[in-house]
Amino acid sequence: MDKRVRFDFEVYFTNGGNLKGEDFRLDIMGDDITDQELADYIIEDLRLLMAGKVNILNKQIFSEPHKRKSAKEHSPTERLIDLSHTIEEGLITYKGLPAPHICDYLSRRDSQKFYDKGTEFQIGSIEMVTNTGTYIDCPFHRFENGKDTDEIELEKFAELDAVVFRIPYSETLEITDEHFRNREIRNKAILIHTGWDRHWNTETYYENHPYLTESAAEYLKDCQVKLVGIDSHNIDDTAGKSRPVHTILLDAEILIVEHLCNLDKLPDEDITFTAAPPKFKGVGTFPVRAFASVKQTLQK
Repeated sequence: MDKRVRFDFEVYFTNGGNLKGEDFRLDIMGDDITDQELADYIIEDLRLLMAGKVNILNKQIFSEPHKRKSAKEHSPTERLIDLSHTIEEGLITYKGLPAPHICDYLSRRDSQKFYDKGTEFQIGSIEMVTNTGTYIDCPFHRFENGKDTDEIELEKFAELDAVVFRIPYSETLEITDEHFRNREIRNKAILIHTGWDRHWNTETYYENHPYLTESAAEYLKDCQVKLVGIDSHNIDDTAGKSRPVHTILLDAEILIVEHLCNLDKLPDEDITFTAAPPKFKGVGTFPVRAFASVKQTLQK
């Protein structure tokens, strides 16, 4: 049997005044709905502006055939997918570089002497190289006069239209320009899903990994892509000492994100990509919380 909810509500506006309703009835999906979901639905459905505190009162769930579209069908039309690895004490991202050291600068116990009884805080201390975890490369990483994380415009980090390329490492480690042809990529973020992230934090991860060729980098530059991300140990072939892909892309101010994960959870398109670092002067690489926003179709 379908479920409905009966409730009263109070909406208080940030510019003064309020709106109250009694004995509202609404179709719901499932057997329950939270007060927060009801509050969000009221604000959206009534197109209320400047809404502040919302109280849901006298809520009752009962069985009755649905009358209209349910509240839970008004859930957000986008969902966020985390594409970053977790950084933790002792993590080795790149052999030869030190692992991060994460500890208390001020512990909760030590902080108690500064505050009233029952109030305490923790202030952390982190010592690490900037090439740790999932990170973004800006031109300064490769070029002395290139832009650092402080100088890159915010729009180059956030909400970039993105496309995913499926190039399994089991089929090839060498990713060429041919892999990117016959798809619309101009002005987009290119996310390369090889599946190599399954080896993260193992000895296998560091050697014989997928990489882009120089021809691939030249093609992506010519197509004026915004950013290139990969779920591999390095976007260049680390078997040699040259780094043509970093050189070509960063010289064109095409940002690079390495050590992505969870790209298998994304569709091939209709997504946006964000990977924003803190604003540091004199730093060309820094860890990011990379994520994708995936468009969803509302249930009818």
